Amino acid sequence: MEKIETLKRVAEIAGCLVLKDEPMSRHTTFQIGGPADLYIAVKDIIALKDIIRTANTLGIRLLPLGNGSNVLVSDAGIRGAVLSLTGDFRRITLSDPTTISCGAGATLAGLCKFAQRNSLTGLEFAWGIPGTVGGAAFMNAGAYDGQFSDVLVSTTHVTRSGKTDSLLGPEMEMDYRKSAYQENGCIVTSVVVRLEPGSQEQISMQMDEYFNRRKERQPLEMPSAGSVFKRPEGMYAGTLIEEAGLKGTQIGGAMVSEKHAGFIVNTGNATCEDVLKLIDKIRDTVKKKSGVTLECEIRPVS
Repeated sequence: MEKIETLKRVAEIAGCLVLKDEPMSRHTTFQIGGPADLYIAVKDIIALKDIIRTANTLGIRLLPLGNGSNVLVSDAGIRGAVLSLTGDFRRITLSDPTTISCGAGATLAGLCKFAQRNSLTGLEFAWGIPGTVGGAAFMNAGAYDGQFSDVLVSTTHVTRSGKTDSLLGPEMEMDYRKSAYQENGCIVTSVVVRLEPGSQEQISMQMDEYFNRRKERQPLEMPSAGSVFKRPEGMYAGTLIEEAGLKGTQIGGAMVSEKHAGFIVNTGNATCEDVLKLIDKIRDTVKKKSGVTLECEIRPVS
């Protein structure tokens, strides 16, 4: 733990909020997860580079975490340091009449509202996705036939050696729920998105429509990590799960949502182990019933 203490001191000197043995259930939308060795809220690029260089030298793993959606943290917690991008990383600015520069720590909701206030259309599909902009770039977040890569021009990041670099267009390797950042180990710090001029009123109406659809069809009132499985080509995972008779199926505190079978919800005391067992049960049952192998969208973290 000497190395962890060293990183803790470096982060504190850099002006970061540092929490030791912080329960990750407080920082994930599933409200599941044991303690991280360190939880560090980083406010600026200088501090982030100091932390990355120190962690690299000490051999300490760093895990950037946005709003904690789309992840399932182990009951044993996370070995290493979890990074939350705050302060400067939440800034959103207009670069030109149709281009927005946005910090990776900003919420998708905040970016959508900024676009709406500036009469820019193209991000309405993302309204209601409970993640950060960095997470959206990392996962190529999407909904309602839209995805982040539709509007994403470029990303800026910090490499494992603590250097700033960027990716442009095809370099980001965007695909369905995929990006280059899932392999390269870099931490996204900001993005540039390009939108189209639109009617503020129509943009607001479209955002409201999407949000109401989410509210009606998704279990927003219960802790979850969003859609559990990727959409099989030409099908919907939720439909396959429902047709397999799994709605309401429960293991421990984890349950297949009775509102939308594509979601697993935490009924109040679910563990990571409960969710993993339920995922296996869903996969096995759907495979037997339909022959389709479901691929998990939620990222297990330990």
